[in-house]
Amino acid sequence: MKIDKNSYGTVALVLILGAVSIFLLARLARPATAWILSIMILWICGWQIFFHRVPDRDTAGDERKISSAADGKVVIIKKVFEPECLKRECIQLSVYMDFWDVHANFWPVTGEVTYTKYHPGKHVLAFKPKASEENEHTCTCIRTTDGKDVFFKQLAGGFARRIVCYAEEGMSVTAGEQCGIIKFGSRVDFFLPLDADIKVSVGDEIRACETVIAEI
Repeated sequence: MKIDKNSYGTVALVLILGAVSIFLLARLARPATAWILSIMILWICGWQIFFHRVPDRDTAGDERKISSAADGKVVIIKKVFEPECLKRECIQLSVYMDFWDVHANFWPVTGEVTYTKYHPGKHVLAFKPKASEENEHTCTCIRTTDGKDVFFKQLAGGFARRIVCYAEEGMSVTAGEQCGIIKFGSRVDFFLPLDADIKVSVGDEIRACETVIAEI
């Protein structure tokens, strides 16, 4: 396990503030109060390290097998029209990440990034259907060597306030490598070809890298 490279500053700030707070409590507060508050502060520091972790995973994805980009629960599988990049009907598959899931995201398929764009927006709860269009999100499309397009969105949720995506148009990516992080509760939407063989169902709990959500 390692810490997300874009989160070093956040984690360092939390640890510094935690250390200063514990020092002041030890000097100024009553012993019982200092112990209780210090334990709470240490818990928060540990949780922040845990939250920004990037676990080592064995990936099941490749150029044909699409692995999940996120840990979480499958909340949507339906046919939709994708108007931004694909501009055609496809299968939307959405994975909701709760507060305690790993929030690092990973490339779902091996190929070349052909499109990426950041969209500012609202922060309604991520499990609501309208979140896909209204919430802050980053879009990325990967084209496999077979010419298949896999389009996905990293969506902010009610508490998420920052989306990080490492995509750049033209870059080659490998399934299972980290592609970014969404900080606090959020969702990832996949838009897959209509002939994709979906391997999961609504309600399934899945793991990034390790769970194959579809084959194309």
